[in-house]
Amino acid sequence: MFAERRERFMEKMKDGVAVVFAASETIRSNDTEYKFRQNSYFHYLTGFPEPDAVAVFLPGHPEHRYVLFVRPRDPEKETWTGRRAGPEGAKERFGADAAFPLEQLPELLPTYLENAGTLYFAFGRNPEHDKKINTALDAVRAKVREGVKPPATVVDATVILNEMRLRKTPEELDLMRKAAAISREAHKEAMRAVHPGMREYELEAIIEYVFRRHGASAPGYGTIVGSGVNATILHYVENSAVCRDGDLVLVDAGAEYEGYSGDITRTFPANGKFTPAQRELYEVVLDAQLRGIDCVRAGRPFNEYHDTAVRALVEGMVRLGILEGEVDKLIEEEAYKPYYMHRTGHWLGLDVHDVGEYRDGEPWRTLEPGMVLTVEPGLYFAEDRTEVPEKYRGIGIRIEDDILVTEGDPENLTEGTPKTVEEVEAVMAETSVLAAEPAPIA
Repeated sequence: MFAERRERFMEKMKDGVAVVFAASETIRSNDTEYKFRQNSYFHYLTGFPEPDAVAVFLPGHPEHRYVLFVRPRDPEKETWTGRRAGPEGAKERFGADAAFPLEQLPELLPTYLENAGTLYFAFGRNPEHDKKINTALDAVRAKVREGVKPPATVVDATVILNEMRLRKTPEELDLMRKAAAISREAHKEAMRAVHPGMREYELEAIIEYVFRRHGASAPGYGTIVGSGVNATILHYVENSAVCRDGDLVLVDAGAEYEGYSGDITRTFPANGKFTPAQRELYEVVLDAQLRGIDCVRAGRPFNEYHDTAVRALVEGMVRLGILEGEVDKLIEEEAYKPYYMHRTGHWLGLDVHDVGEYRDGEPWRTLEPGMVLTVEPGLYFAEDRTEVPEKYRGIGIRIEDDILVTEGDPENLTEGTPKTVEEVEAVMAETSVLAAEPAPIA
């Protein structure tokens, strides 16, 4: 899979040299680091899991088309922080044509840049990486009198890589289906486990336990568990409040599996039963989501499913007496914006908000098979919205699934995650083995 991607990348480069940096470890506190997560571009092309590596791609080189600079083997350091592949492993296990210790980068990178014509590198994203590239370029420029030419053109390599990553291969889709399946099971367990009196972070712990139990490396993003009025905060991550009887609980959580993220949102009642007012709003959001999903088809513009969802939400709010007036005029005036302030979805892949342009020039780009996106309409009525009927105040609802564009009907990768009122209430009536009250700790 990685070798095939590298070949496609170098075909699109045609000539020149591309340089891609791995992520570095980041200090969390004092001398401890955050859990390492590889840079998505570097992972996409190499699969190499270690920090601080550098990949160089040279489609015209007779021997070294793919070069890795990596941390050397070090028995003492490996005793403390784990095994390293070293240059030997970079070639044997990760397919590099040549591999060198990182400390040789300043010496060897300039030789790869000589007479390259075009340098493919994303300047402006990391000052330390920019500095290393500029130092290498200066070393090449210093040899001009010897007849050596530095790259005359610099192209952002991510322009090529973003388009490649936007269209998923069958192998990538298998990984995304696995991430989606793990995410689905975690949401189902959250529905079974929740009960009045439970804290949001307890539900978060259950969700992330299910992720890890099924082989996910981590959440794909910060898990959101917002109960009651907290559900009206779009990116609420405190997850510390008590889920009260009568609250809705909004859970936005997705598992990361071999780099690929799921992204599901469900909203359900803490006590297992929707109130009439909650159900009225929920049905509006669900209708908007289903109508939006039906628009995710090859040949249609990206924005169509957002426009469709907005219309469904506005129609529903007019029907419930939240908005008054003609639907078309309300949409034109964006009268829905106080209650629905975000877009209906985004690309999904190695990053939960994945790369790829949304417009092709001025118009919205056309959907193509292999693209994966989320469909996630919502309604959010803050408790101080006095213009809204009282029974709806303090309610936040979002419903989100991961949708693959195909040659025919859209494929819901997260199909089977309970979504209708009846499905949600039925799963919530099941017994959870993870919801037992914890024993007090003295």
